[in-house]
Amino acid sequence: MRAEVENLGAPLCAPPLKEPRAPRFRLPSHACDGHLHVLGPARSFPYTPARVYTPPDCLLSDYLPVRDYLGVERCVLVQPSVYANDNRVLLQALRKLGDSARGVVALRGDESRQELDEMHALGVRGVRVNLVDVREPAPGLPVERLQRLAQFVGPLGWHLELLVHVDRYPGLQAALGDLGVQVVFGHMGYLSREVKDIHDPSLQAMYELMKSGKAWAKVSGAYRVADPPDYAKAAAIVRWLVDECPQRLVWGTDWPHVRVKSAMPHDSDLLDAIAGWVPQRAHQEALFATNAAGLYGWP
Repeated sequence: MRAEVENLGAPLCAPPLKEPRAPRFRLPSHACDGHLHVLGPARSFPYTPARVYTPPDCLLSDYLPVRDYLGVERCVLVQPSVYANDNRVLLQALRKLGDSARGVVALRGDESRQELDEMHALGVRGVRVNLVDVREPAPGLPVERLQRLAQFVGPLGWHLELLVHVDRYPGLQAALGDLGVQVVFGHMGYLSREVKDIHDPSLQAMYELMKSGKAWAKVSGAYRVADPPDYAKAAAIVRWLVDECPQRLVWGTDWPHVRVKSAMPHDSDLLDAIAGWVPQRAHQEALFATNAAGLYGWP
């Protein structure tokens, strides 16, 4: 009964597929999975009551076989919304993975310099601001909050990672262009279903920030750019971004694919699809390996 009460209003998510199956595409050396989450065990690390979904336990030990059959050498753990500002699971995973991993945390904004330094030593390189997985979305970008966070973590060289539907926030360039830190957009801007193609002003604004050297985009969550999933739309966005800003993109699996409303995708199929959308080897090297090394601070 207690579990049922805790899940009220936060529906259960399907687990990721566990079939080990190698992709056809062979990743380049030092390939990096730039976006994944570790979750649980919930009995030891309970989720926030304010969450909007309830995932199954998806432990680091569950992810490692995925990393291995994909051929990934490096990875970036991103704080999931179900833990709010409790980064213990993520930091524990970073301790186990060592220099092969980096992290993007969520902050309260009043952490001590010692806390930040300890996170940095473990591999944290960014702060996530999630405006999607919240019960009451703000009507506009929280510009003052973003400015405070940028000032807070700027001395460490960290970036801000935004999970936003970019089409719902006009004026991105004016709001984000002068933060003084790099901005990373999750899931290629996480477009709403109303956005039909790359000519949408919101995508153009994101592109202008990337072109100016102030922003990056993650090629992840291809099934999230439309509901139901529209991989043709995702492919068009990826091809356009690769043509225009190949050095400002990083790839990620988005494992364990929480809140997927269609059939659970297999990570090898997703990787093969993206590799097919990016046929040039130089662009593949950038997307899957070298760009992430620059953004997250690997040699």
